[in-house]
Amino acid sequence: MAQQLGSATSEFEKKDRCGDLDHRPRVLLGKMGLDGHDRGVKVIARALRDSGVHVIYSGLWQTPASLAISARDEDVDVIAASMMSNSHLVLGKNLVQGMKDVGRSDIPVLMGGILPEEDIEKLKAMGVQECFPTGTGLMDIVNAVRADVHPQDQVIASGNASAQLARDISLMHDEKPMRPDAVRRRPKHVIGFTGAPGAGKSTLLAQMVREHATRAKADPSIGRCAVIAFDPKSPITNGALLGDRLRVDFNTIGEHVFYRSLAIRGEDYHGLSEAVELIGGSFDGDMAYDTVFVETVGAGQNETMIREYVDTTVVVLTPGTGDSVQMDKAGILEIADVFVCNKADHPGKDTLMSDLHEIAGKIPTFETVATHAQGIPELFDGLFG
Repeated sequence: MAQQLGSATSEFEKKDRCGDLDHRPRVLLGKMGLDGHDRGVKVIARALRDSGVHVIYSGLWQTPASLAISARDEDVDVIAASMMSNSHLVLGKNLVQGMKDVGRSDIPVLMGGILPEEDIEKLKAMGVQECFPTGTGLMDIVNAVRADVHPQDQVIASGNASAQLARDISLMHDEKPMRPDAVRRRPKHVIGFTGAPGAGKSTLLAQMVREHATRAKADPSIGRCAVIAFDPKSPITNGALLGDRLRVDFNTIGEHVFYRSLAIRGEDYHGLSEAVELIGGSFDGDMAYDTVFVETVGAGQNETMIREYVDTTVVVLTPGTGDSVQMDKAGILEIADVFVCNKADHPGKDTLMSDLHEIAGKIPTFETVATHAQGIPELFDGLFG
């Protein structure tokens, strides 16, 4: 979208501007091409969140295909693509085509950034619904998003299986009636990842997804995997910034993973069991989802409810988390089926591992450096072996 470099988020009033709509607007915000600058996009993301919008931020260097898959699986109302290079005519056309390819040509594409005035009509002729050149006001963008929120049909007209799954989860999460013939099946593996904010859960999970995809290519019987990632909802505006999926390299993983972001308050996991069963019951051809990973909001010591919804609970810790007394306290450490010391290249790793071994007993413990994919094969084998 347009680069709002002169607008400070502190000047934008936090106010729920979407409470009167059929549902919370869901916007996929991403940058296509080789542009590595995201300051303006983050300003827009915060303005949308502070207006009550659920913003899915997919990160930099996206391809049209990866954005299309993300928009479909997140069941968004709008795609907002930011451009800062001269490739907008090619990428815009490819994005519109990509939405047709994934069965969601009905999702409008908005584009903003450095767009020459003479190219705007060309983009609209290609199927881009609206363009926002540099200097567009934040409220103009908020109002454009509001205008594209409409009641959601129970059935996706294209018949695309992943698009239908995404819509089923939307209706279920909003506690609205959904199609009665939706198939439900519990997947073979439902694994929850929890831990304190900043423990690296999203990066660790992204590496697990990549490992799963690599092994499934060699052995198709492994099937596909899915991720349900929770992020917190604002107590003031009910908006949310859902940024976990930006750790996943969808440019290479493509269709192997179904990834869905959801906003909640506290530990309100209503509908999680149903969402997992909907994923398990969804088939794309002969490919089933036999594994579902669930990522919690950054958890504190007393946030333990995730264990009621998953088969295996992975508690992620980092060096410097606390001393041995903290380790002995009741709470989140008690729910672990597996412990992971992530960021194991940081000082304090040996102390953490020593403390873990004291309290873990027979609970498996693993060391990882998720940013460098270290320890990921060993963790994968420990969970699935």
